[in-house]
Amino acid sequence: MENKKVGLIGCGPSGMAIIAAFNEAKKNGIAIPKIVCFEKQDQVGGLWNLTWRTGFEENGEPVHGSMYQHLWSNSPKEAYELSDYTFDDHFKKPVPSYPPRTLLEEYIKERFNKCRNGQEILLNTVVRNVAQSGDQFAISYENLISKECQDDIFDYVIVATGHFSYPSLPYYPGIEKYCGRVLHSHDFRNAEEFKDQIVVIVGSGYSGEDIAIQLHKYGVKQCFVSHRSPPKQFKWPENIKEVPLIEKFEKDLIHFKDGSTTTADAVIFCTGYKHHFPFMEDKLRLKDATNIFYPNHLYKGILLEGNTNVIYLGMQNKGYTFTMFEAQAWFARDVILGQIKLPDDKVKLNEDIKKWYDMQFLVTCETDVVHFQRDYIANLIEHTGHGSQEDNTKIGEMFKEHMKNRDAGILTYRDKCFTSNYTGTVAAEPKISWIHCLDDSKEMFLNNV
Repeated sequence: MENKKVGLIGCGPSGMAIIAAFNEAKKNGIAIPKIVCFEKQDQVGGLWNLTWRTGFEENGEPVHGSMYQHLWSNSPKEAYELSDYTFDDHFKKPVPSYPPRTLLEEYIKERFNKCRNGQEILLNTVVRNVAQSGDQFAISYENLISKECQDDIFDYVIVATGHFSYPSLPYYPGIEKYCGRVLHSHDFRNAEEFKDQIVVIVGSGYSGEDIAIQLHKYGVKQCFVSHRSPPKQFKWPENIKEVPLIEKFEKDLIHFKDGSTTTADAVIFCTGYKHHFPFMEDKLRLKDATNIFYPNHLYKGILLEGNTNVIYLGMQNKGYTFTMFEAQAWFARDVILGQIKLPDDKVKLNEDIKKWYDMQFLVTCETDVVHFQRDYIANLIEHTGHGSQEDNTKIGEMFKEHMKNRDAGILTYRDKCFTSNYTGTVAAEPKISWIHCLDDSKEMFLNNV
């Protein structure tokens, strides 16, 4: 195993998880392969890193991150908590359940520093091509600073680049002549920019929902949330209104399908992302273009059908996040270490893929999403023994309680408190409600109790 090599592409939460998994095995005296991690940003953290840039990074690469100023967690931190590095370990005292982005970024990076154990991470390095070479894989990569290009051979390839970086943008008649500003949530950076403006948001997912209340919090004049699904029926503030899908644009006028119209200063598309892996050889590329809960052609949601030495981590639409990445990473690790034997019969392997792929279409509400991903993670835990089924179930209950709180108060759910599975610590109640807290610094958060 020590002579084997793993090429890991991306060092966000999923890439961090696979490194942590292998180093746990190493601590237990198990020989592990050499891992070379390629990360195009100048630091680890993946999507959790914030940049002011949009479009392209300073080295000419497409901007990876979609984070924005004033973003706070939209799920309780206790549902993200990792058993080997708790929030008590990190903060040393009880803090509120919904931290700002900066503190979650700090948390995952500090945990990673404690478990990294000298693994090789090539920062500012972008993978240009991955191609099969016999039973192995040739990876071509470039250092974005020196511009030096190199090639290397690996026995396994793990793609951990995420899938929230390549925007999906619909077309509406007349949009090319629209006089206002048009952007995707990928390029949204600060709600304060839209103070006193009229904004139309297209999409009712978590991004659309959160950006709408961010705009309200920072002084938008009017926000219309346009979507094709049934209204969420949250207790929106007066300046947020749900409307049907856009029908067409007409210079400065936006027409909705119910015949209503509005002028607007800006339109923000919160319409999701596409899977996009141009660096992968065609036969190695995951081709599902939509953001779903179980991408097709992945055994256990991870191993590529037809070549199980190619592994994709974190490709699911998210409910669970850090805990799901951990479960996937440990499964992938145990496959590589030979501790999990894959089905010899390809028919059985494909039947398992089809079973889970089809099951996701029975999901009709947010509670179903929680149950589906809880059961998916439970299935991974059965194979690896890493993690607790009881804790996994408790996390699902947290998500359901969180959703009830959100339905009851879209502006106040972040003030609720949850209890850690691992330490029993009850989160501190914030003194200042999230909707009134315009300071999202670490100092403020730690003292807001």
